[in-house]
Amino acid sequence: MIHHIVMWRLKDSAHGNDKATNARLIKEKLEALPNQIPELRHLEVGLDFSATEFSADIALVTRFESREALAVYQAHPAHRAVVEFVGPAVAERRLVDFESP
Repeated sequence: MIHHIVMWRLKDSAHGNDKATNARLIKEKLEALPNQIPELRHLEVGLDFSATEFSADIALVTRFESREALAVYQAHPAHRAVVEFVGPAVAERRLVDFESP
């Protein structure tokens, strides 16, 4: 199983929206992906409530059967459309991809 975890810190404003609005829109867009990308086996999106100096604003946790399935997801037009929206709203991005039995 491949785990793909991404965390974002958002800019205070982008797309004419404040941070909270963009966080909600990003969550909605990400949560629509499982219906469009069969290779995506699991998806969770969380919005941070702690608001500490160490916090990210959004966390994405996804799982795939293989590295190849992850690559298909990353290249899929539905995913690319979300990336196009997320990119201008992001101040910082961190990710980790790992494999587990």
